[in-house]
Amino acid sequence: MNWYLQSGKDSDVAKSTRIRFSRNLKGFKFNLKTKQEIEKLENKIEENIFSIGYGLKFLKLKDMDNITKQSLVEKNLISPDFSKNENGSILINDEENICIMIGGEDHLQIQVFNCGLDLRNVLNLAIEIDNKLNEVLGYSMSKKYGYLTASPANVGTGLRASVMVHMPALSKTNNIRKILEATSNFGMNIRGVYGENSESTSDMYQISNKRTLGISEEEIVENLNSIVTKIIDQERKARKLLTKNELELEDLIYRSYGILFNCRKISSKETLKLLSNIKLGTDLGILRELTDLKVQKLYLYTKPANMQKYVGEKYDKIERDEKRAEVIKQILNEK
Repeated sequence: MNWYLQSGKDSDVAKSTRIRFSRNLKGFKFNLKTKQEIEKLENKIEENIFSIGYGLKFLKLKDMDNITKQSLVEKNLISPDFSKNENGSILINDEENICIMIGGEDHLQIQVFNCGLDLRNVLNLAIEIDNKLNEVLGYSMSKKYGYLTASPANVGTGLRASVMVHMPALSKTNNIRKILEATSNFGMNIRGVYGENSESTSDMYQISNKRTLGISEEEIVENLNSIVTKIIDQERKARKLLTKNELELEDLIYRSYGILFNCRKISSKETLKLLSNIKLGTDLGILRELTDLKVQKLYLYTKPANMQKYVGEKYDKIERDEKRAEVIKQILNEK
């Protein structure tokens, strides 16, 4: 199974981990705009793909249909903005735990993923890949500032480390704002599922570092790991408070389960809201009808593009709401 259908360390709260390096190659202008410039960059990368290794395949966005591109966004493998870049391309492996965006704001956005809280291991793999790419392609660097990037915010290490966290109990106990403010005060960004300017859906938040200059990759990861560990602790304490009113919590969880199991049509937005309660109930051991795998499948295959990939057909919005209800019941009934 791909990483996004698996569970890892502390995955009751920490859903996934991502390490991203922003890199630019020597001999190319920053922030490439023209088709010719981007093609020159792509050709250099494609010519060296076997030297890079890791089972990476070169794919151009212009050769993908809209559903395929959106499915990559829904998996958080590419950003919504990058999916609209007709001149962009990616390097990706079969496991999809490595995805490198080419031709965006920076020449390369090297991304490595895993389930749960796994910052150190993911960083080690990302550094290994990064070193190989530098060896094969050659990066634009400064002895004083480190890796040079199109945005000053990424200069230095060029590292964005992030963890996706699920915080339904902090939300239900009205403590979420306090936690988010404290996290921001410790030098972290708090964003929605799809990054900058996106909403938080299903009580999911993306926590990432702000600072990239004058600090090492290891320090960035250690700081983020410390903050996320504290968030996990606070969320678990809030869950214990919720369980004090056991009947009320069980009723909320089983009502959500009942709607998902019996609905005949349902929107993506409502599904995500109900899934937050379902995941909470499964993680607390209240809802024994589901496994972690089924919950992960529900999160992925009820999203519009991945749902259409799952059933192998295209649908308009109204049809998707009907088909989503069928997909939910199918996954819930799996043995």
